[in-house]
Amino acid sequence: MNDTEQLLEQVADRVRTSARRSGGTLPTPLGSTDITRAALILGFPLPPLLAALYTRVGDGGFGPERGLLPLRRAVEAYEAQRASGWRWPEGVLPVADFGCALYACVDCRSDTAQVLLFDPNSGEPELAWSIDTPSLEGWLRGWLDGTAWFCEESAAGEEYDLELAPLARVQIPDLIRPRTP
Repeated sequence: MNDTEQLLEQVADRVRTSARRSGGTLPTPLGSTDITRAALILGFPLPPLLAALYTRVGDGGFGPERGLLPLRRAVEAYEAQRASGWRWPEGVLPVADFGCALYACVDCRSDTAQVLLFDPNSGEPELAWSIDTPSLEGWLRGWLDGTAWFCEESAAGEEYDLELAPLARVQIPDLIRPRTP
């Protein structure tokens, strides 16, 4: 079993355990045609790990904070944000709603499926983007082991005045650029 397979199994185990404890049901996994359809609508493919979460674990409702968005909602949120005045970057898919307008997003153009944080509360589009975690794999592992800033049991975050680096200061020149009509 490779690292990705092991990670997917750990996520699935946590989701099953959580559903069992809460008396809830597991989210139904999507089929490969759902992933293909989403990619056609979005204009870019989902990273393999993200696609596997949706097809092997379930269609959202599990994971950090309020859980992964169901894929349909993620696509709708992407389309709405691309049409907004926030200069939403192409290929950056919202995957989790943290409340207060904050989204965790996966950069689907990144080799590692980098996770970005969108926080529009400053009111400035240039300051709304931060790098959360260099990879989707790392983001999921942080959730599983409780070390990510968004985990209640973590020592990171507000207690340590966590400051994510604004993307304007990060060397990703084409991530934030004006949307072309």
